[in-house]
Amino acid sequence: MISIRTLHTAQDFTACVKLQELVWGKGDETIPPIMLLVSQKVGAVAAGAFDGGGRLLGCVYGLTGVRHGRLAHWSHLLAVRPEARGRGIARRLKLYQRARVLAMGVRTMYWTFDPLVARNAHFNLNRLGARVEEYVVNLYGSGKNSPMDRAIGTDRFIVRWDLETPRRRPRLPRAAARIEIPPDIHRLRDRDPAQAGAWRRTTRRAFLSYLGKGWRIRGFESSPTEEHCCYLLGR
Repeated sequence: MISIRTLHTAQDFTACVKLQELVWGKGDETIPPIMLLVSQKVGAVAAGAFDGGGRLLGCVYGLTGVRHGRLAHWSHLLAVRPEARGRGIARRLKLYQRARVLAMGVRTMYWTFDPLVARNAHFNLNRLGARVEEYVVNLYGSGKNSPMDRAIGTDRFIVRWDLETPRRRPRLPRAAARIEIPPDIHRLRDRDPAQAGAWRRTTRRAFLSYLGKGWRIRGFESSPTEEHCCYLLGR
């Protein structure tokens, strides 16, 4: 049995730090225990998914503030243990976070994800119904010292999730532009860093060009074998 609750003990915070390091590696980006604690005093959400034995399987963390002149929540991280993926934990954590911030009067949530990570594209766009607002080049710097972003940089989509709008699976356009991405960019990066970097440069040019001309990302498509992955764009 998996339960979702707020992180509030020293053991919770330590487990969250260890999970961040497991998923993304050790680095300066890790949210330390003290920030997980004190930021909750002013509207942050730090929550975890625990198994029956109290082991942390996943965590979510975000900050509440103002964006575009309106109250908003920025979801900074969502992590699930590799062996616990595929059990709906990420979605449950996002829904818990949604309920918490709605209770504060927040109606919009934002976060970022790497456009080259296919599983995140499917989850964010198709499962949750978030919408891409912006493509940012190297949002978090070059990434050369990051175990996750080495060789490919830290380009990110900023997405918006309207919390009061019921999620509907997007109706994919029949005729649209398509931007293909590899099925597993991190495996490709480990095998062939130069090719992974080429994927970044090529897709970056395509995204910036289309979005700059007023096109919007309408959905994400992948085959059952995940050999074919692409974004669908429409005007």
